[in-house]
Amino acid sequence: MEIKQENRKWLDDMQLSHPIVIAGPCSAETEEQVLKTAHQLKETDTNVFRAGIWKPRTRPGGFEGVGEIGLPWLQKVKKETGMLVTTEVGNATHVEMALKHDIDILWIGARTTVNPFVVQEIAEALKGVDKPVLVKNPVNPDLPLWLGAVERFYASGITQLGVIHRGFSTYNSLHYRNKPKWHIAIELKKEFPNLPLILDPSHICGRRDTILDVSQTALDLNYDGFMIETHIDPDKAWSDAKQQITPARLDEITQDLRIRQESSSKEEFQRNLALFRRELDLIDNNLIDLLKDRMGISEEIGRLKHKENVAILQSARWADILQKMIDLGNKNGLNKEFVEKIFKAIHVESINIQHHVK
Repeated sequence: MEIKQENRKWLDDMQLSHPIVIAGPCSAETEEQVLKTAHQLKETDTNVFRAGIWKPRTRPGGFEGVGEIGLPWLQKVKKETGMLVTTEVGNATHVEMALKHDIDILWIGARTTVNPFVVQEIAEALKGVDKPVLVKNPVNPDLPLWLGAVERFYASGITQLGVIHRGFSTYNSLHYRNKPKWHIAIELKKEFPNLPLILDPSHICGRRDTILDVSQTALDLNYDGFMIETHIDPDKAWSDAKQQITPARLDEITQDLRIRQESSSKEEFQRNLALFRRELDLIDNNLIDLLKDRMGISEEIGRLKHKENVAILQSARWADILQKMIDLGNKNGLNKEFVEKIFKAIHVESINIQHHVK
């Protein structure tokens, strides 16, 4: 399915001189909190005011949003500041209420994206409505599920689309609340190159002190903008307090971010880039030759094991090899997760080859 250039019209129409900034509290708590935050954000680079009206919680008993009574507060934000407003919708009823209160942009949360039935229900509720819809990545790292949600909206006639990269849930992650897994967002961009890609660093980081660094990474990868949770008093927020920042801090972050140009026409840059790319091509070709040789040896080992009736999987040896490669990679400045992924993939293919040897 092709997402055409005109499907980013909602973003292009803003004629922004900088990446789009969507900011506001995780949750709309009170009318005063919403309006105070919005008026402070009006003095920053914020283009769209966000606030959660309905909050899906992992476990019952937590604050689940103020509900429909918060929608008029967003209308007031729009009237008093001139900013567009957006909120999350989790079902067709939410859509109906949001449209009744003229919410400008709707977003689909990570917990909703995982459910094709609910996505389809929301898409059908939006048929004939000319409003942008932003689709967050699913909680789990499943690219087809993310692509499928976008395609469901597109097939239902929703032409103004975008995606939000908010990271993927992992158990006991040390550095992130939700691991970014940048390659998944990059693969989505390859499938839909014209689709606006927005980063949600708040949910990736889970803490406010690393938002700048993660946002800069997104700009380096040519993202179109950010959705950042911003609150007038983050430490007293009713939800996700640790990851929210003040409007003043948001202003500092947007000023500190460096926007990279897509390329450079300087002759020296182009010459050096071409040299580096040729070098990479040679290394990649050598990698393929090495992998071919390695799999050839795996095939011979498979024949030997088959002949002697020996089990293919040797768990102790595999664990030893993996640890040695991780240690060697670490000594050479390579990321542990990167090395682990490569050698696990190599091991799986080696096992497959040995299994099919006769």
